[in-house]
Amino acid sequence: MTTSGLGSSLAYLLSRAERGVNRGLAAVLAGEDVTVEQWRIMRALADGRGESMGELAAAVLMPHPTLTKAVDRLIDRALVYRGPAKGDRRRVAVFVSERGAELLARVDGTVAEQQGEIARAFGQERTEQLMRDLEGLVEALDYAELKL
Repeated sequence: MTTSGLGSSLAYLLSRAERGVNRGLAAVLAGEDVTVEQWRIMRALADGRGESMGELAAAVLMPHPTLTKAVDRLIDRALVYRGPAKGDRRRVAVFVSERGAELLARVDGTVAEQQGEIARAFGQERTEQLMRDLEGLVEALDYAELKL
């Protein structure tokens, strides 16, 4: 384990790993002319329930203004749409469209293959453990934030 320089920083190592994963994901999605952020938005909406912009921003880890621009681009391509929220017609929500769901269906296999390549390179068990550890880290950080 590196004990000096940038390599000793958890934040740096997480960012570097995230960039590597996203670089591969971006290459996979480029054939559909979809960015990683746009894919995340559609994936977050795939359950069909719809999300408010605030809920969606939190789910896809994007600042509100950046999310608004990305959603507008997806609307222009008829991949998502805005409409009344289910259960509260006064609230506006974003939904994945049929065309967006078809795009997700086309890329799901390729995205899974890309994740499989990572697992083969790093090891399946190590990858699964890393995902569990990262989920635990996120929960611990969320809990610590609640206590502040």
